[in-house]
Amino acid sequence: MLVNAIIEVLSPGVAVLSLLMILLAMEVIWIIYARKFHPLAGIPGPWLASVSRLWVILKLHGGDMDIQQRQLHKTYGYLVRIAPNEIACSDPEAIQKLYRAQNPLTKTDFYPVWGSRVISKYPDNFSGVDERLHSQRRRIVNHVYSLSNVLQSEARIDRCTLILVDMFTRIAQNTDICDLGTWLQWYTFDVIGELFFGRMFGFLEKEEDHQMWIASLDDLMRGFCIVAVAPTYMRAIIFMSSLFDQTMRRALRGAATIVSAARKAVNDREADLSVNDEGKVQQDLLQQLLHIHHEKGERVDFGIHEVQQESYVALLAGSDTTAIAFRSVFYYLMKHRDVCRRLQAEIDSAAAWGNLSYPVQYAEAIKLPFLCACIKEALRVHPSVALTMPRLTPPGGMELNGKYIPEGYRVGVNAAVVHFDRRIFGPDADEYRPSRWLEPSAAARMEKYMIHFGGGTRTCIGKS
Repeated sequence: MLVNAIIEVLSPGVAVLSLLMILLAMEVIWIIYARKFHPLAGIPGPWLASVSRLWVILKLHGGDMDIQQRQLHKTYGYLVRIAPNEIACSDPEAIQKLYRAQNPLTKTDFYPVWGSRVISKYPDNFSGVDERLHSQRRRIVNHVYSLSNVLQSEARIDRCTLILVDMFTRIAQNTDICDLGTWLQWYTFDVIGELFFGRMFGFLEKEEDHQMWIASLDDLMRGFCIVAVAPTYMRAIIFMSSLFDQTMRRALRGAATIVSAARKAVNDREADLSVNDEGKVQQDLLQQLLHIHHEKGERVDFGIHEVQQESYVALLAGSDTTAIAFRSVFYYLMKHRDVCRRLQAEIDSAAAWGNLSYPVQYAEAIKLPFLCACIKEALRVHPSVALTMPRLTPPGGMELNGKYIPEGYRVGVNAAVVHFDRRIFGPDADEYRPSRWLEPSAAARMEKYMIHFGGGTRTCIGKS
């Protein structure tokens, strides 16, 4: 090669300098190409983002990507280049194009990072990018996560709710300070434990982070986000270097205990089934997954490892996102006391008429319009996932907001951006105002552009 030939005839110092000059020249050529001749060169955005993925990595590390993106779209418009080959789109009309149910666009390599092949040979519902495989695997378990099925386990949720209320009562009587956000996270984990495994993990009763799961997931999510948006060739380097960080090592150990807990729960239940009839064991979501495994596991290739994976994903993905939603609802109620008083009046009125049980049941709660409005508004202004959910543009490319985007480039919408669009949610879209959901025709229109649970074929399977 030319570089080798140069090194042979030059002194070591000159050779190193020459190599550095070549690398610098290559970088300059890349910058000129990325800024002037790249297919996405016409899309505005931060200078650094147009030549490197470093910009998006830094913003993710800062933890305020939603705020940054909203500001970018105010500055540059509906389309913003956030990486050399990626566009963030804030046009609400693009949702139906990018997350369509018919002939869906392919997920990018952002997603496989979140999966684990340690448990199953199949990717989970979130991390898999093969649309046909995803459709096949999702159909196997879809009914387990349906609202009607989950409601059959409502009494399990009630058990957790009663413990939480008792704890709050004790705290109030002692006039102690309460970190509501932490309690809601504990509650969420214990609810998932009841729904999936027929038992709480003990977050609420022990008043502690069970095996440091929450702390581990907090650190792990941040690290995985950075790896997922990094260039493919850099991911292994970033991951390996993170192993020198004590926090990340602790997070990985915590995640490993979640995997172990999921496996143990499944294996223990299988052992229970080996000596008891199915009707005598816990009737929870895990039991329903095992029923699929026993009844048609060979035919649809749904083995014990797939049951373990479903259990693991429920803990990993379902806990944090649900807790964020809970915290958002209560945060905005506490911040807006007028809204809180109005909601309290609605609940008191329903209770006075004998329309509420204790604990309140789902069928009763959905008949309280202002309660539903408060929940929807909290999910609008603070969705659980505040990142762009990227897709690859299809063969032949596509048009977005009047711009042609060639095939094979990444483009996505961030719920935490599009949920603030004033054309859809009104001139006060930046404000928390639940009453916007009380007008039926306006609510139906706004609902079309709510993507806090994803969209199209990849809508969150556990949203119920």
